[in-house]
Amino acid sequence: MRIAVDVMGGDHGCGVVLEGVKRALNADKEIAAAFLVGQENQIQASLKSCGLRDSRVQVVHASEVLTMEDKPAAALRKKRDCSIARAVELVRHGKADAVISLGNTGGIFAASTFKLGRLPGVDRGGIATVIPTPDRQFVLLDAGANIDCTSINLLHYAVMGSVYAREALGYSSPRVGILSVGTEDGKGNELTLGAFDLCRQVDINFVGNVEGHDLFRDAVDVVVCDGFVGNIVLKTIESLAMAMFSFMKRELTRSLKRQLGALLAQNAFRTIKARMDPEVYGGAPLLGFNGIVMKAHGSAREKAIANAIRVTQDTVKHKVNQVLAAEIAKANRRLHLGGDDGAAPVIE
Repeated sequence: MRIAVDVMGGDHGCGVVLEGVKRALNADKEIAAAFLVGQENQIQASLKSCGLRDSRVQVVHASEVLTMEDKPAAALRKKRDCSIARAVELVRHGKADAVISLGNTGGIFAASTFKLGRLPGVDRGGIATVIPTPDRQFVLLDAGANIDCTSINLLHYAVMGSVYAREALGYSSPRVGILSVGTEDGKGNELTLGAFDLCRQVDINFVGNVEGHDLFRDAVDVVVCDGFVGNIVLKTIESLAMAMFSFMKRELTRSLKRQLGALLAQNAFRTIKARMDPEVYGGAPLLGFNGIVMKAHGSAREKAIANAIRVTQDTVKHKVNQVLAAEIAKANRRLHLGGDDGAAPVIE
């Protein structure tokens, strides 16, 4: 696999990103090339400080950086030499098989849309986030890319999420549900009701509507919603997890007796913490584009970056994009849907 890494978008500087790349290269000799995209002077200094001298590393200079404050589409037009644009272009031109970035989510999504284009028949791409539960994981899609969606968008998310759960998580027949305000068929708004009707007609294991309290009860493997709802769900889950660990730490240190009890249970706490560690998953794939794109968290450190590269490589190995394209085409034919050809728009 050849991977392009936008090294300029992380909160901790490109040195942390390069250390993560170093770990991934040391762990996997099947990685044929790692393109480090960003400001060359910073990259060269960080390569020296972290001792990364692997022959598979190539530096690709990009003079500009897309910041968190930039408005994505306008910034891409203005900052044509920004690192995320150059990294995505490596995929577009066939020099890299996938791209990873820790930067501006909107910028990554816009660059993928403008420079890669969508898969044929896909109206809008989406962000798929893997969330752990006590027994397995589920895929949340869309996790924040598209605030305003149509029922067809949700249908495509259902198909793409099902493919990703099958190919990346190994679920033979992923259960797909639409997040709604009740499990009854008639519950929901115009958006979810329309998506419900469409999902019943395609070849996925559609279980109907699911509610918020179903997410952690092993009732569903793919949760479909628009990006507005999905982003709120994702951030609420992250915040609740942090709050619970904070509550437990405070209560378990209130007295000597509780501290002794916590000491006896420390292995269980370590297991729970490891199970919920977002760094294990590394990043969230952007699905529906003509190329593999992985969004890592801006605060990601070395472990998360190395794992993002591992997950990206698995996505390439399983030919997820080819399967997505075939499944979307099949669903569209069954529903007699048209849609654009997925061609990349031109930035004027």
